[in-house]
Amino acid sequence: MSDKSYLEWPFFEDHHRQLATDLDVWAATTLPAITETDDAHSNVDTTCRNLVKALGDAGWLKFTVPAAYGGTHKKLDVRSLCLIREILAKHSGLADFVFAMQGLGSGAISTFGSDDLKQRYLPAVASGEKIAAFALSEVDAGSDVAAMQSQFTNTNASHIYSGEKTWISNGGIADFYTVFGKEAANSKKLSAAVIDADAEGFSVKDRIEVIAPHPLATLTFDNCEVPAENMIGEAGKGMGIALGTLDIFRTTVGAAALGFARRALDDASNRALDRKMFGATLADQPVAQMSLAEMALDVDASALLIYRSAWTKDVMGVRVTREAAMAKLYATDHSQQVIDKAVQLFGGLGVTKGIKVEELYREIRALRIYEGASEVQKLVIARQHLENHTRN
Repeated sequence: MSDKSYLEWPFFEDHHRQLATDLDVWAATTLPAITETDDAHSNVDTTCRNLVKALGDAGWLKFTVPAAYGGTHKKLDVRSLCLIREILAKHSGLADFVFAMQGLGSGAISTFGSDDLKQRYLPAVASGEKIAAFALSEVDAGSDVAAMQSQFTNTNASHIYSGEKTWISNGGIADFYTVFGKEAANSKKLSAAVIDADAEGFSVKDRIEVIAPHPLATLTFDNCEVPAENMIGEAGKGMGIALGTLDIFRTTVGAAALGFARRALDDASNRALDRKMFGATLADQPVAQMSLAEMALDVDASALLIYRSAWTKDVMGVRVTREAAMAKLYATDHSQQVIDKAVQLFGGLGVTKGIKVEELYREIRALRIYEGASEVQKLVIARQHLENHTRN
């Protein structure tokens, strides 16, 4: 059983504590029937669609959009988003993925979109009627967003968008894509827009297979017409829109990693208490106790960084570029270490298919890369530190 004492930290309000309790019960009783079937991972597209429906029907997707458009809170509440991702990740990596993409895929609309754009897309995201995707990365523009080659060409009544995006989560199953591209061939300015999956000129070029299966694809946009009303924010302000969206959701990546780590610590603790070794249990062995102590320390340290960042965004209402980078970097890197220790404590079972820690070992790895690789987070932290140091 997970230690829930952290919910008493002053970062949370009563509604956060109730959310965590209710979601944990719902996830434990509902998710296994969707994610633990024989074909749940071999037919990942169907599983993800089923998860979108289940999360929408239960009301959990309402946390991904503002209240005025079918959501729960007046504005996106990062503490709630983090708690939901943490708890879902503890139960199912795919469930966490589905929830996260509904938020990230529509986040730019929630934060920077016009009222018309919000009305047309966000209620359907909250209900689970539409599946969202965030299309930023390109072959040569992952961490280096400024190297993007996709481009908007302006016409009198609309924009024409062309380019190729890759490593796009929900690629192939999304109903719409939030896309980013240059304003002109030699411009460093980006713009953002929503393109529907049925738009003429859009196609899925390739599906990408990864170690922890989920819908991932390379997408082609060939002279897609984008109505003016589908543009997000001001033309040329796309970089700020992308970074502003990530400023909200980057902390939640750390929360997902935390959920994986909590599950690994729980399972490893149970294994240590049950496994007989040298006339006692594995938990009686000092070497196992040291591993468990290190795992517990990393879990709590990650949680403190994550919920500090979320609280700062929600309550102080300021940019949390530094705090979010710290939370994501520490939680994802150290969660991998926690899971590795759990695999070691399981011994041969730890690398056996069907054992949860083996699944966690595969699922954690991508979190150290997407939404800014660990190395990029270090650069962000250093630059923010030096800027603050110089200012002070």
